[in-house]
Amino acid sequence: MQLTDALHAADAACYTAKEAGRNRLHCYQANDHSVLERDGELRWVQRLQNALDNDHFRLFAQPIKAVCAKRPAYQEILLRLEEDGNLITPGSFLPAAERYHFMPRIDRWVVRNTLAWLSDITRSAPDTAWGCWGVNLSGASLSDGEFCRDLITQVHKAQLPKGSLCFEITESAAIAQLSSVIELIHTLKQLGCRFALDDFGTGLSSFSYLKQLPVDYLKIDGHFIRHVHEDPIDRAMVEAIHAVGKALNIETIAEFVETQQTLDTLTTLGIDYAQGFLLGHPGSLTQVGGQPIKVMPR
Repeated sequence: MQLTDALHAADAACYTAKEAGRNRLHCYQANDHSVLERDGELRWVQRLQNALDNDHFRLFAQPIKAVCAKRPAYQEILLRLEEDGNLITPGSFLPAAERYHFMPRIDRWVVRNTLAWLSDITRSAPDTAWGCWGVNLSGASLSDGEFCRDLITQVHKAQLPKGSLCFEITESAAIAQLSSVIELIHTLKQLGCRFALDDFGTGLSSFSYLKQLPVDYLKIDGHFIRHVHEDPIDRAMVEAIHAVGKALNIETIAEFVETQQTLDTLTTLGIDYAQGFLLGHPGSLTQVGGQPIKVMPR
């Protein structure tokens, strides 16, 4: 084994021991799953740095379509990494990005480029409604005061039409810093933004916090949606979430809708919107955003 390989293996083993609870040893083995996983994430650090330095990220979007609602919802902005002509989905690089504190930088890239693109298309046709676009914000970014202040400044400077942006935040991230998230929501809503609470239903205290969060949409976690047409427990959970949403005047969105049976069940339950491969695959932002979208007032 070369010296550099030995140092790399020792580094991966040390991190593995630290994550296992500290105060312990971990012996490196070439086929050790935990070390291999750590090693793979360490290799992502340079790749992510290179992507940010050289603009190798790409914006895609996936539609969220009306089921029982009378208004269109929005398109969710999704991220891809382009390397050597290949597009890499977030599931491959986001775990490393979260572990090594890249998320605020990645979120800044997404916000900056989304706002620039939206500003361009709205200026090109100022009398045309281009719809609403959803942008995900990570928990790391929400806990970063500088990021939040910069986000407010960028949205204010963009001067986009009211309702052009919908920020998606996960339930766990919102609860972890509840007071600051509520303040951010109120501030951005004054600038015409909407908010969606993503992965709703995964937390044990979901309903108790919901009254405090002034969001516009609840995105029901796909874990409850995939088998809602055949699992009575999942159906009951979805019904309960939808009922609470209605009581709070919050519209519901079902994630991971992949079969017609699932969509038929959601229609029966009165779910407002749905998102999934059945309704549309992610596409390049320049392709899906090429046509204006008729928007009805809320």
